[in-house]
Amino acid sequence: MRSCSGIPLFLFVSLFFACQPVKEKTESINPKLLENAFTKYKAPEIDNRRYGYEIIAPLIAKRKDVFETTVLGKSVEGRPINTLTYGEGEKKVLLWSQMHGNESTATMALFDLFNFLEGSADDGFEFIRSAIHKNLLLRFIPMLNPDGAERFVRRNAQQIDLNRDAVRQSTPEGIILKRARDDFEPEFGFNLHDQNRYYNVEGTALPATISFLAPAYNEAREVNAVRSKAMKVIVGMDQLLQQVVPGQVGKYDDSFEPRAFGDNIQKWGTSTILIESGAYPGDREKQYIRQLNFMILLNALYEIATESYNQYTEEAYHDIPENDSKLMDLLIKNVETKAGDYSYLTDIGIKISELFLDSLILMKGNIADWGDLSVYYGHEEIEAKGMELEKGKIWPEVIPFEKLDRARGMDLLKEGYLAVETDKIHKGKVHQLPILVFTEGNTPNLESTLDGSPLFYLKTNGIRKMAIINGHVIPLDSSDNLFFWGIIE
Repeated sequence: MRSCSGIPLFLFVSLFFACQPVKEKTESINPKLLENAFTKYKAPEIDNRRYGYEIIAPLIAKRKDVFETTVLGKSVEGRPINTLTYGEGEKKVLLWSQMHGNESTATMALFDLFNFLEGSADDGFEFIRSAIHKNLLLRFIPMLNPDGAERFVRRNAQQIDLNRDAVRQSTPEGIILKRARDDFEPEFGFNLHDQNRYYNVEGTALPATISFLAPAYNEAREVNAVRSKAMKVIVGMDQLLQQVVPGQVGKYDDSFEPRAFGDNIQKWGTSTILIESGAYPGDREKQYIRQLNFMILLNALYEIATESYNQYTEEAYHDIPENDSKLMDLLIKNVETKAGDYSYLTDIGIKISELFLDSLILMKGNIADWGDLSVYYGHEEIEAKGMELEKGKIWPEVIPFEKLDRARGMDLLKEGYLAVETDKIHKGKVHQLPILVFTEGNTPNLESTLDGSPLFYLKTNGIRKMAIINGHVIPLDSSDNLFFWGIIE
């Protein structure tokens, strides 16, 4: 058989395919390699999750060679909102973080990523860096809400949630983000957030350490080509995470929110990936979750650069389990208590809020729920079957603060005293005493009530086994207690 050109057809076909560019086969990056990259390039200037613009400003200013830095505009209170641009590829990716001022985990990871992208060519990671630089044009907005970050609060200085300002455009920060997207017209967008520590992976006691969403672009929650690409990129990140935090990845409900930036940016034609950083055991400062952010972002950018995200399916995205909200900080199960003369078993769910003071986290608990909590889980759980709740007492005398120490505090606890009054001059002082300390006029309520402070004992056969103070568990038969930070009320 011959083609019309006189060349045998089989030879013509062979020559045609031989002349086509060979697409390099790409494989997922080994998680250990990403962990090593994080260790090498972690930004040491940020070591906790409470920081303002003045901390990141010099870290942005020093990017002179590899990044192009620009001030997009200013916040309500006049703080700069910066963008950093990297790469020379045609595929555009926009990443923005900390639109909520107290959601700072991904911002830390971005500065680790900046260090990586500026790294040495002989560090063993050049194949990742080269693929990203050659194929992508990245634009980062590391801190969209610097006024909120300054106070470590969710909203901006107008008290507006920036993530509900995509349409009305009432905030300068929202206007800046909308303009940044429209001017750049990215193919992909990463919307980087933190979620509260009470999300669990549906049907399990595991925290949703990382949660994802490919936001809907309409009420019908349809999937078009734009949203499909976001789903596939998420699958790649999930597969990486399953190797390091198996079972601890959740997916948000995709109900359409017409005011939100993620939903609208998806609607405007940018494949948008929402990443939410949740909780991980023993990681209150989210430094390990910071590492996970670094790893999944770097992996995702590499898969976008090599187009290897196309190997994944929409079905695999839908297989990621949903988020649930069934976690407590402390769950006490099956404890015996009384209402008047009536005895009954109950579960007690305690949540702990955080108060930040310089570099310290002060934690204050409240009783969030009481009753049958068998569908809930706890970051910490106490099976209290056979135990009885006992109300504590207040020491009848004022004790000068200088005469209070840990040993004295433990002695008082063991005698049934949960709280002690000290000199008024010490109000607001931080301490590490294993007892509630207060001043005149601030006598605590030691009744165990819903929405009240958790202040009580658990005892077995009349013997006090542990004290619960503001959600902290203090065993009374151990000398190895790790005492919490408290503040004199």
